[in-house]
Amino acid sequence: MNYRNDIRNIAIIAHVDHGKTTLVDALLKQSHVFRENQNVGELIMDSNDLEREKGITIMAKNTAVMYNGIKINIIDTPGHADFSGEVERVINMADGCLLLVDAVEGPMPQTKFVLRQAFKKGLTPIVVINKIDRDHARVAEVLHMTQDLFLELATTSSQLDFQVLYASGKNGWVVADPKDPGVDVRLLFEAIIKNVPPPQIEEGPFQMLVSNLDYDNHKGKISIGRIWRGKITPREAVVAIYADGSIKRWQVAELFTYLGLKRIETQEVSAGDIVAITGVDEASIGDTIASPDQPEALPRIEIGEPTVEMTFGVNTSPFGGKEGRFSTTRQLRERLYRELEKNLSLRVTDTESPDTLLVKGRGELHLAILIETMRREGYEFEVSKPEAITKMVDGKLMEPMETLTIDTKSDYIGVLSEMLSKRQANMTDMHNDGKGNVRLEYKIPTKGLIGFRSAFLTATRGAGVINTTFIGYEPWHGDITSSRMGVLVASEPGIAVTYGLNNAQERGTTFIEPQTQVYEGMIVGLNAKPQDIAVNVTKEKKKTNIRSSTSDIAIKLTPAVKLSLEQSLDFINRDELVEVTPSNIRLRKKILTQEMRLREIGARRKMDEE
Repeated sequence: MNYRNDIRNIAIIAHVDHGKTTLVDALLKQSHVFRENQNVGELIMDSNDLEREKGITIMAKNTAVMYNGIKINIIDTPGHADFSGEVERVINMADGCLLLVDAVEGPMPQTKFVLRQAFKKGLTPIVVINKIDRDHARVAEVLHMTQDLFLELATTSSQLDFQVLYASGKNGWVVADPKDPGVDVRLLFEAIIKNVPPPQIEEGPFQMLVSNLDYDNHKGKISIGRIWRGKITPREAVVAIYADGSIKRWQVAELFTYLGLKRIETQEVSAGDIVAITGVDEASIGDTIASPDQPEALPRIEIGEPTVEMTFGVNTSPFGGKEGRFSTTRQLRERLYRELEKNLSLRVTDTESPDTLLVKGRGELHLAILIETMRREGYEFEVSKPEAITKMVDGKLMEPMETLTIDTKSDYIGVLSEMLSKRQANMTDMHNDGKGNVRLEYKIPTKGLIGFRSAFLTATRGAGVINTTFIGYEPWHGDITSSRMGVLVASEPGIAVTYGLNNAQERGTTFIEPQTQVYEGMIVGLNAKPQDIAVNVTKEKKKTNIRSSTSDIAIKLTPAVKLSLEQSLDFINRDELVEVTPSNIRLRKKILTQEMRLREIGARRKMDEE
């Protein structure tokens, strides 16, 4: 076995918001891959709008820097549990990992998940305790907690021998001792070259595993992965080996490697490096591209099961097809099946209805990001309430379970305990730091987490963080009864007016402003009582011949409550849908007419009685 000393392949892994992307910014800027006068901004690797808005990495990305003649391929991975499929597939390309831990928060549930995945793959770790310049940083305590985590998860004794560095990614420096003054990130470059093993090179003809996909309007599909054996040049013949064992012959068109944020076209790439190949138009993540002389498949990437499902369907509201560029079943189906190529945690299946598809993902946020991405691309569709995926094992109904970790103020322990007991959660641990901050740990069914995120933010007034990790399946714990009140449902189509909305506000809270177009069956507010009520928000005040001096004083409405996409998914019940278009997010009843809804309720009652 040979080694290639001019390359290091390293994945940056961490919990969400522990500073991975900011540290990568510093590595890129200080390796001088940009021109002196080039304005590249902040959070360079979070390139799509949703990542910047939410402050999280969603898609794993590749970049590379040069240091003292050695190329360091860096893979920036997501830190949110719902995108763990991204982590699982890209760490296949790495030989080592930088584990970032926040100096205030310490190791979090997702830190444990990503470190376990790294150890399974035998990656050599370097620990970076980040944000040591923050107020309330507890560097010694966090180091001790990290060492405990390594003791719990390490699969070999060598994994317990790791280098620790201290950093401020935001200010662009890394030090060996937290008391040292910070200057630059040179120590981190040197630690990577010293600790991360160079890639092993197998003898034989070309072989690579497809770990990521991209698409270019001119070049077509781009397959990205690490070369495990041999080398490749443009116009060379290759074969793609698929999941079912079938083989198809292709010709490589162009080759690219990474430097900074750019793909650099090249004429030859050898084993150990990460390459982007065009010309193989039919490839999925997990497929092997190899030389026709020795077409051997590499082990496929294993991804954990999805835990949450919901339906995606054509927009059947009276406004269907009016606000989106893509609104047909064919367009929706094509887009969702295209997503499967690179979103490995996702599953899409047909349902009994030709206009509806069942979509399964790793969590509410995973599916909400997909919905928001499609909405911004011009798609128009309707989705059902997310539900936990159950399965039968030996005749028993089983449901997914998760650990829930909450960091908040101790003032909110009472209200959170009450909320979570209704969601079938059991407390497993509680840690109070004596300064008014508390960490609570629960074991909870996935179904109990649906809708909890927005309720939690309201209950704690935003002063808290929640994190979840999937732990396995347990026998069904029973149904959770909904505590949501009834809704105000538009009884007439038209344009909402102040007078009609004022009457609706006597019944509850409204979700729409005057001049909003509505249709029968659209949800326009939340009732103060448990039952649904039909309201006419288009109703205008009757005109009379007699007017008093005070009769036309403007009615003052309470401002409408605007629900985000995630809040809307949390809010709806099983007999309701969220209508998603590029312009609007609307809530509606599945059955639009009041008469048909009443018939359905009557039919259900009759069946229950029988």
